[in-house]
Amino acid sequence: MTTLRADWSYPTSIRFGAGRVAEVADAARTAGIRRPLVVTDPGIAALPMARRVMDLLRAGGVEGVLFDGVRPNPVEANLADGIAAYRDGGHDGVVALGGGSALDVGKLIAFQQGQTRPVFDFEDVGDRWTRADAARIAPVVAVPTTAGTGSEVGRAAVLTDGATRTKRVIFHPLMLPKAVICDPELTAGMPPKITAGTGMDALAHCLEAYCAPAYHPMGDGIAVEGMRLVKGALPRAFRDGADIEARAHVMSAALMGAVAFQKGLGAIHSLSHPIGALYDTHHGLTNAVFMPYVLAFNRGAVEGKIERLAAWLGIEGGFKGFLGWVLALREELGVPHRLGGLVEKVDTNAVARMAPDDPTAGGNPVPLDAAGAGRILEDAIEGRVG
Repeated sequence: MTTLRADWSYPTSIRFGAGRVAEVADAARTAGIRRPLVVTDPGIAALPMARRVMDLLRAGGVEGVLFDGVRPNPVEANLADGIAAYRDGGHDGVVALGGGSALDVGKLIAFQQGQTRPVFDFEDVGDRWTRADAARIAPVVAVPTTAGTGSEVGRAAVLTDGATRTKRVIFHPLMLPKAVICDPELTAGMPPKITAGTGMDALAHCLEAYCAPAYHPMGDGIAVEGMRLVKGALPRAFRDGADIEARAHVMSAALMGAVAFQKGLGAIHSLSHPIGALYDTHHGLTNAVFMPYVLAFNRGAVEGKIERLAAWLGIEGGFKGFLGWVLALREELGVPHRLGGLVEKVDTNAVARMAPDDPTAGGNPVPLDAAGAGRILEDAIEGRVG
């Protein structure tokens, strides 16, 4: 019997709505930040939105300096460069602007700049987070420009360990941003492919959280509503990037996915993480490729829950109907059906060994070992949905 005992925690102050980016300076001041390091990636740094954020901060009496040294799958060197920029500039906090990678690195800079131990000493294993000097963690204001990871309401960040070529999760409760500006207008310029990948990431978070076996009815409810929003809004946002209502609903779903997956994730992520670390693939698109194969693998443990979910979402046919909807949505969004659409050749033995060791594997409703991970990989390579 599932135990009815759990530790629950929910997120931070969120300023949600079109045009809310105008409040970024007030959010920074409220968080106690006057000299932020504005952390982003080169793509965002080259766009007018980055200049606008810098101008808004300056007009509000907040003097920011831009740091754009973040790559799509961040590595230790990105973090080290950011920490050096933070310390050299005498900054007192971070404004993280961008997608999941920029938000994660921004949070890690604010966290790690005050620590003396190596960053991987704080990996999300047991109580390692208690090793950190909490008084030295700087505040963060998060300004997402994609609608996928939900890192803006998360207490953790993902960083690739170059020595082991694995993605590792760093956790501390105070890594949670003090404030979030969720302005769907900032996502309006996303290309359709990025809209698809980030939106499917939000769906993967909601779906895996819902399927995770832990007792967390609040997380389940949030995940279900997040999936309803994705179902109605993601195809619209993909077809018309200027549909602000659709953009807002997908952005809400991204927030909800990140809140819900405090309950747990699963094999979609534990397979996607090593693929991303080894082959530098887009995380959300990788999740989208694996989604139906993991659903099929987990069917025996989740069929009843998926039948209830399908009924709520208005999808006929129970588990089979829901799986069919996932496949149709991927096709509509241009997501490759086979893993070969993202990676030409995969070292299946290496990925199968790495997946069960990923911290997200523990939330899979069917225990995941190397043999099981290998079966899912083979199905994804062959395009075989059970």
